Amino acid sequence: MNLKLQRAIDRYVGVPLCALFSVLAWRPGRARQAAKGKPVERILVILLSEMGSLVLAYPMFSWLRQQHPNAELYALVFEKNREVLDLMKVMPAAHVLTIRDKSASTLCIDSLRVIRRMRQLNIDVSIDCELFARISAIFSFLSGARKLSGFFRYAQEGLYRGTFITHRVLYNPYRHIADQFLGLAQSWDDNAQPSNKNAAAPLAKTFQLPKLEVTAAEIGQSKSKLNQNFAATTGRELVLIYPGGGILPIRAWPAESYAEICRKLIASGRTVAVIGLAGDKALAQDIVKMSGSEFCLDLTGYTRNVRELLVLFHHAQLLITNDGGPGQFAAMTPIDSIVLFGPETPVLYGSLTPRSISIHLEQHPCSPCLTAYNHRQSPCDGDNQCLKRITPAQIMAVAMQKLTEPADARA
Repeated sequence: MNLKLQRAIDRYVGVPLCALFSVLAWRPGRARQAAKGKPVERILVILLSEMGSLVLAYPMFSWLRQQHPNAELYALVFEKNREVLDLMKVMPAAHVLTIRDKSASTLCIDSLRVIRRMRQLNIDVSIDCELFARISAIFSFLSGARKLSGFFRYAQEGLYRGTFITHRVLYNPYRHIADQFLGLAQSWDDNAQPSNKNAAAPLAKTFQLPKLEVTAAEIGQSKSKLNQNFAATTGRELVLIYPGGGILPIRAWPAESYAEICRKLIASGRTVAVIGLAGDKALAQDIVKMSGSEFCLDLTGYTRNVRELLVLFHHAQLLITNDGGPGQFAAMTPIDSIVLFGPETPVLYGSLTPRSISIHLEQHPCSPCLTAYNHRQSPCDGDNQCLKRITPAQIMAVAMQKLTEPADARA
């Protein structure tokens, strides 16, 4: 199901449902009443959006396990994103509830199934991590949880999703989203407005990020297979690039700029490989053609799943990527990364690993333009100057700094 249709359903179905649920849920002192009662036994985290957000939510999952060791932790995600959650091992696989979003019909069928399952579980607390999406708020309400934690608009115009959230957290565009997720998890027993005002949340950067559990044999097999399939990788350092924009093409640095980086890296004695999904193949082949070298490879669709991609990260030296999933996945591996931001900002979405460098032209007047307040619908006409003005020379300078660091500094 395309993003435009998802937004339409969220608006035209979500708004009236949120209004209805607000009427049904209204009663004086509901938030205070929700804070009382039996101990928390089952916690549901709703995070339907991109896979990279799940990595940024890891400190919240970790904190919940520390503070509520006797509670069962569940998650609701889109089926296409669950692999990342499984790799992080923050909860048993059976505790991950999934919804397919391939079409409106599968979305409806799976929604009914998930709602029934949530009601059977007797969820105590629902944490809605989405930024003003109505579908996640609807699932939160229908979960039957007595405590509903989520972002609330307060005095902000638009972005309506009802008033039934019992523990309302102010979305703060100046704080990293991983820290805001932690704030959601700490809002349950606070009757202040906003609900997490009195919480002393630890910063996300103080948590140890998850590492993919991978053996030396698995890495060796991956490297041998790559060398057999692509002789140009043998005996040369490997640099990976991810030039795709995913569901938001406006986030992509120009293909011509990536091609120039490829030429410069190849001239320095490295092999460059373009990664991405099978749908990115046309873009990858254009970059390979523009690079004009056998040492620029098309690896789109080469890895069958996220795990294989992360194993590949273990024997590559550097990842250069647009803002998106691969830049966040890299935090689970030893690879260094350079992440290009334009329509969004690293202030909110930068990787939590110190091995990642974010490149963002902060002085650009209209960047960032994708925000929670516009449902990530950019007013840009497609001419993303915030990214186009980042030069290959700038990226090459940072790349060579990373590639020439001593081995112990890159560990």
